[in-house]
Amino acid sequence: MLRLLMLSAAAVIGLTGAASAQNYSWKPTKPIRIIVPWGAGGSTDQLVRVLAAEIEGALGQTVVVVNQAGGAGAVGTKAALDAPHDGYTWTGGATKDLGTYIVTGAVETQLKDWELYLGTVNYTVLSVNPNSKFKSIADITKAMKDAPATVTIATGGINSAGGASSEALKAAVGGDYKMVTYDGGNPAVQAAVSGEAQITTQLIAEQYQMLRAKKLVPLAAYTNEDVTLDGIGTIPSIKKALPNIAAGPVHFGIWVPKDAPKEVIATMNQVWDSKIKASDRLKKYAESAGLTVLVTRGDEAYKAAFPVVQINAWAIHDGGKSKVSPDKVGIPKP
Repeated sequence: MLRLLMLSAAAVIGLTGAASAQNYSWKPTKPIRIIVPWGAGGSTDQLVRVLAAEIEGALGQTVVVVNQAGGAGAVGTKAALDAPHDGYTWTGGATKDLGTYIVTGAVETQLKDWELYLGTVNYTVLSVNPNSKFKSIADITKAMKDAPATVTIATGGINSAGGASSEALKAAVGGDYKMVTYDGGNPAVQAAVSGEAQITTQLIAEQYQMLRAKKLVPLAAYTNEDVTLDGIGTIPSIKKALPNIAAGPVHFGIWVPKDAPKEVIATMNQVWDSKIKASDRLKKYAESAGLTVLVTRGDEAYKAAFPVVQINAWAIHDGGKSKVSPDKVGIPKP
């Protein structure tokens, strides 16, 4: 009798799960494509692959992740923007990048054009090669003023988190530096590891393993407080050395065009509120990369992300690298 009851319970659970899946208003009939506008191995690529696996399980349809790097994320983002808005092509990355393409003139798009689905909060770290002559933020700021050509910072480009952090450093310090750009955060970090560049300001998720392996030395985190990480120790807030520097969290997730079919958006909302919010896979990934889980969407996601877009947009503008003043496209100075 007990065995029969257990089998009956299992059957009920199975039927409930099937019914739950069938409650989605959208049932994709072909594979969904998520364009990662950066190279393999970077923060966007890592997170999107975690989320893609969860979405695939929820919808029962293949989710294909396509890396389309170039233009500091602009090429892949534009490809997603130009694709049919039928719900089968999405993209992702950092909201601070998405919100500032219009400022750099890279892509004619803004946060408000997309449904935002956030998964993690990332942040940038200023790290140096162990053999670098720079041993402190003070060393770097002095060189930026006295010998700017010697300050080489590897980034994923001006629209990347590393690019924005480098420009924030310049705005706070004065002087100058040489930005060495790569197609994504992972190759930028590798460049600093190899000594091709002296410094990198890319994301902690991209640097985490190299910092643990002592192949990079962290000098400061672009956070308001110090950060303590297993295997690395305490990384001081950059605000200790430069109190006025613009620093803030970097929100990561995936985006769906706002004018995609309503049933697509409704289904994604359901998936985010249930499957993603409860995802152990996402939690384990965040722990492995030194990140914070933040599962939110829609207006709440926009409110969390927009202040960081403001910081990034004005850092780019004040550094002389904007094509359009942020206030002309609805981004007031923070």
